[in-house]
Amino acid sequence: MSDIPDFSSEEIKVVEDTVAERFRKPIPVEQVDTELRLDKGDRELTECPALYWQVDDCHFVLAKKGKQRFHCQFFYSVREQYGTGIPEYNDILECVVSLLRVQADHEADRRKEQQDS
Repeated sequence: MSDIPDFSSEEIKVVEDTVAERFRKPIPVEQVDTELRLDKGDRELTECPALYWQVDDCHFVLAKKGKQRFHCQFFYSVREQYGTGIPEYNDILECVVSLLRVQADHEADRRKEQQDS
């Protein structure tokens, strides 16, 4: 097990409130574990605490890589995984807001593509 601290109740509340605001309803946010490379050159994976939620067919993961070190992504399947383009955040609110914005933009593009085809 790593020395990465679990999410604080304040951090969890920030994520839950931001997600609920984005989707205009409460969304269950679960505490899970995931394995990540903490730094780009790492060969080994490290177990990290993470927050997970799902809305429709989209899954979201926000992982804690250390104190004030956050990583996020969303995915629809193993082949459809996306990030924000920023490998790491030092502010959890900025991380979750960026994740939700990028996913909303991606979802709008997906709908447009489906309408055009």
